[in-house]
Amino acid sequence: MTSTETTVQAPKPGTPRLVASLGLFSSTAIVMGSMIGSGIFLVSADIGRTVGSPALLIGAWLVATVMTMIGALSYGELAAMMPHAGGQYIYLREALGRLWGFLFGWTLFLVIQTGTIAAVAVGFGKFLGVFFPAISSTHWIWHIGHIPALAVGPMVLGNMDIGLNTQNLTAMAVILVLMVVNVFGLKLGALVQNVFTTAKTAALLGLVGFGLLLGRNAAAIHANFGASFWHGASLHTLHAVQVGMGGPITMVGLFTVLAVVQTGSLFSADAWNNVTYTAGEVRNPRRNLPLSLVLGTGLVMTLYILANVVYLLALPLHGDPHGATAFVRGIQFASEDRVATAALQQVFSHGGAYLMAGAILISTFGCANGLTLAGARVYYAMSRDGLFFRAAGRLHPKHNTPVAALVVQGLWTCVLCLSGSYSQLLDYIICVELIFYSLTIASLFVLRVKRPNAERPYKAFGYPVLPAIYIVMAAWICIVLLRYKPQYTWPGILIVLLGIPVFAIWSRRSRAENSL
Repeated sequence: MTSTETTVQAPKPGTPRLVASLGLFSSTAIVMGSMIGSGIFLVSADIGRTVGSPALLIGAWLVATVMTMIGALSYGELAAMMPHAGGQYIYLREALGRLWGFLFGWTLFLVIQTGTIAAVAVGFGKFLGVFFPAISSTHWIWHIGHIPALAVGPMVLGNMDIGLNTQNLTAMAVILVLMVVNVFGLKLGALVQNVFTTAKTAALLGLVGFGLLLGRNAAAIHANFGASFWHGASLHTLHAVQVGMGGPITMVGLFTVLAVVQTGSLFSADAWNNVTYTAGEVRNPRRNLPLSLVLGTGLVMTLYILANVVYLLALPLHGDPHGATAFVRGIQFASEDRVATAALQQVFSHGGAYLMAGAILISTFGCANGLTLAGARVYYAMSRDGLFFRAAGRLHPKHNTPVAALVVQGLWTCVLCLSGSYSQLLDYIICVELIFYSLTIASLFVLRVKRPNAERPYKAFGYPVLPAIYIVMAAWICIVLLRYKPQYTWPGILIVLLGIPVFAIWSRRSRAENSL
């Protein structure tokens, strides 16, 4: 047994255990399926409003691409070195200690994974409403009440309606269906993931293909490319950024504004690490995990950049918020930020809205499934260490799936849907996620020193330069967000810190149980 395996608890003989049934295709489908949600179809409008430059719109996605690819290349070494269920939780635990592993898992359960599933599932309900108007956030079944806005420094909390409407009821139904699907075996969950990832990748390819071939608009090309492409992208240009929620407007430079808009592009590219959570169920993980990380992230980020090129070919970046048509509103003021829908309308007229809604339904359903499948494996690993509910560490006797972990994840996600707070929670965690990504990549350096002789079937490409570049870039983005977008930083950090006393309680209980 290698030193990297000494802390992993093996199941007792005769007890259910995780079954390695995911091949390279399924692992890559988890990477891609967890990444592609609804963000790529929406966030470019907000990025465009902030940067005001076609070059910087593409630049924002290039920054996200560089960081995501470096992250995948770095995680590949850790995944091949420690191919155990729990992935990133295991890496942090082994390199930095149980506390850091727990804080990651605590934040993942409370906000990151469950909040993302809730947001994606509600997105499914939102776009299903395009076909069935009765599904709406204003169609209340049980309206509990409205929480008024509460200003806390630079943040605005509350300002949300709590209750059950047809939109979040649809979301809860999706969450519960996917919970049940994944209880009935990894193969079924992986099959759903493979089918929907293939379908939504085809949909994104269709957007890119049709956009490049049929969506080019001469007026949009003239407005966005040529000399105007670089307009506003020089080192000397200043960009207007609002500090906090409703705070003053300040002028910032190129590198600062690119950091500010990463809340959109990086979040759209997030969840690429989810496949590491399922490492205990991947066949030949020392080969397939690094490969799936690199292939999946590379393909998705290429499609993301091409999608933004299509937006710029079909629509002018600058537009009129009161414009009567999608073209006049442009990318910046696309109706409800649905840039992809506006771009497809240039190709298919009014039918474009339905085509895009259908594509996003496929995308969000597959994304929610990938997140559901992967997240439960982290809580399973934490429970095996005595740091989560004991039942979450048990597997179904027939299907070999972490039933309790899937159920508790699904129920908490439904609560977030009902509360209406998930969207605020998601805003709060982008900086925290970057901190955990940076700590995990820093684990490469720590483990190279602590365990120099450990088996490393794959070594991180570009080490130590590329991992160091990632840490510097992430640190810069976090510093900028702390200064200019405090609503995206301080609440998330507070959620992490609240995990410290919880860790102490759970650790004490675990020690007491082990001493009996």
